[in-house]
Amino acid sequence: MTTDNTAAEEQPNRSILSYINDLPNICSLAGLGCTLLAIYFLIKGVYAAAMIGMIWAVAFDWADGLIARRMSGRTGADSQFGGQLDLLIDIVSYGITPAILVLSYASFNPAFLPVAFVMLVFGAIRLSYFSTFGLSGDAKYTGLAIDNNSIFLVFIFMFEGFFDGFVFSLVLGAVGLCLAVLNVSQIKTPKLSGNPINVVLLAIYTFAVTAIYGWTLF
Repeated sequence: MTTDNTAAEEQPNRSILSYINDLPNICSLAGLGCTLLAIYFLIKGVYAAAMIGMIWAVAFDWADGLIARRMSGRTGADSQFGGQLDLLIDIVSYGITPAILVLSYASFNPAFLPVAFVMLVFGAIRLSYFSTFGLSGDAKYTGLAIDNNSIFLVFIFMFEGFFDGFVFSLVLGAVGLCLAVLNVSQIKTPKLSGNPINVVLLAIYTFAVTAIYGWTLF
């Protein structure tokens, strides 16, 4: 695979790991750690802990963007590297993890593999589209931003106790498919993470989710 190495030409003597010494990238990697915990707990069937990991992954993702926009002294290479890092982490956090959630709750029934596959494919297409074309002319996303998938699934999972296990697995699958379709639709949605007020609201939601799901763990 070949890529445009213009950023590398700007900093030819800079090591790969030197890019970790950047607060936005540290936040991104912290979110990846939360995603890893979420996947681990999904496989183990500890869904409350998995929901906490999923929402904290979103929180760190939003925080890294807010910090990056407020930081001075970041080079073009820093920004380009951070953007690519975000993209790779996003497919894990908002594509793979929700797909594993659907499969895990359905006891890895192979009948749910097509659902998981569509979620992954549409998530990858959505991220590739944004990476190529960015925001629309009116500074909005084309299609539902993929981080909303985790935000919504974490909320939906609060109602898990009201359904039979198999029925709720169907609900999760249906919701996952609907979100995937919205991800690649032509609807225009605002960049929620770009507004500090929305970041505060997400922080409140994150702590509330942590408290609610944390209570069920004890």
